[in-house]
Amino acid sequence: MTIKYPLATSSWGEEELTAMQEVIQSGNFSMGKHVSSFENEFAAHFGSKYAVMSNSGSSANLLMIAALFFRKENPLKAGDEVIVPAVSWSTTYMPLQQYGLKVKFVDINIETLNYNLSELQQAVSDRTKVILAVNLLGNPNDFTEINRIINQRKIILLEDNCESLGAEYNDQKAGSIGLMGTFSSFFSHHISTMEGGLTITNDEELYHIMLSIRSHGWTRHLPKENKVTGRKSDNNFNESFSFILPGYNVRPLELSGAIGLEQLKKVDGFVNQRRKNAEFFQKLFSSDSRFIIQKEIGKSSWFGFSFIIQQGSNLSRESIIKLLEKNQIDVRPIVGGNFAKNEVIKYFDYEIHNNLKNSNVIDKNGFFVGNHHYNLTSEIKYLHKTLLKVK
Repeated sequence: MTIKYPLATSSWGEEELTAMQEVIQSGNFSMGKHVSSFENEFAAHFGSKYAVMSNSGSSANLLMIAALFFRKENPLKAGDEVIVPAVSWSTTYMPLQQYGLKVKFVDINIETLNYNLSELQQAVSDRTKVILAVNLLGNPNDFTEINRIINQRKIILLEDNCESLGAEYNDQKAGSIGLMGTFSSFFSHHISTMEGGLTITNDEELYHIMLSIRSHGWTRHLPKENKVTGRKSDNNFNESFSFILPGYNVRPLELSGAIGLEQLKKVDGFVNQRRKNAEFFQKLFSSDSRFIIQKEIGKSSWFGFSFIIQQGSNLSRESIIKLLEKNQIDVRPIVGGNFAKNEVIKYFDYEIHNNLKNSNVIDKNGFFVGNHHYNLTSEIKYLHKTLLKVK
């Protein structure tokens, strides 16, 4: 069956295919010079000193959280409180559980889909060590207000920016505003290396820690002078298998780095087209009183287009989904909905701040469709025409 409005499509051209062939011909598939070049160019593009590429956005989040446990001053420890929005994808939360952190779920704003800022302010306590801001569906958070809430407290601000590559807030690239920020380059995201993720930071110690734990926790990929061991020996034989931190193997392939270099050349054009699509989407749907559509903060990079059925409406999400599917329009829940509803939560050390009223509304009455790097005028018109049939 042909999908008339797909959720995601390939953004690769001949350049990416040629880059892959060059790697194939070289015979060097493990993480190497292409990954290193991509990391350097990615960091520069997003105004950061350092970038660490991994095999997924999920692993990027894992490295971000893990690194904070191994820094020399004020490391995180099990039981420390981390505030998160209740609506996000599972990979925001899983590293927090795996490292034994106390997760405090806070409600979101039903229009922006990011933090409900008054709830966030109330949720911050003397125990809070981290605020993890998730820039949802391309939309950056209100970082002016979040930093005002943090004020002089020793609270770390982190960004899960996996859905919002290219978003901006006050002329800063989303993902570069917190101490660390993560990105995904999965197939359906703003750029695609098929599988891949990146973590950026300006903190050299955290960068070096991530280099180590990305590769088994060994010293091999650390520079000679580094913030983990101080200085590596000149004995390459011993340094080959010298393990210093509890690590993983979440390295990317050279193919992914080579593709990333080509995608990064195109990213500004991709994001600009997504914004043009969003302008047309807003033109058609902003006055539709049946739905709440996402309110932009700063400059969104518009991962997709969300709908929330207005409360008090007689519309049924089930019937809407059936109609969209019948008309070959790909549709999904708004990310993971209210994550705290999931059975997996029994494995978490967690707390729910007040209630998650808006998150529950989104979970019950929300859905979204895709956005792409090319002109979607005809697809958005078709979506509008289809949704007009809903009674």
